[in-house]
Amino acid sequence: MTGTVKKIVAERGFGFITAEDGQEYFFHRSGLDSSLTFENLAGDERVSFEIERSDKGPRARQVRAA
Repeated sequence: MTGTVKKIVAERGFGFITAEDGQEYFFHRSGLDSSLTFENLAGDERVSFEIERSDKGPRARQVRAA
């Protein structure tokens, strides 16, 4: 799946990705691949990712630069 980083909540260590399918996915800094550094994300980065189920719904993992 691919998408664009929509929003970063730096002080809490997470953000949201808008996927090409129009869905929005939560991601945590621990879900980033080594190709990305959370501190350098500002929004609008193109990324690819996998989707996993969590207690709070689907979330992105293995988030990497597209």
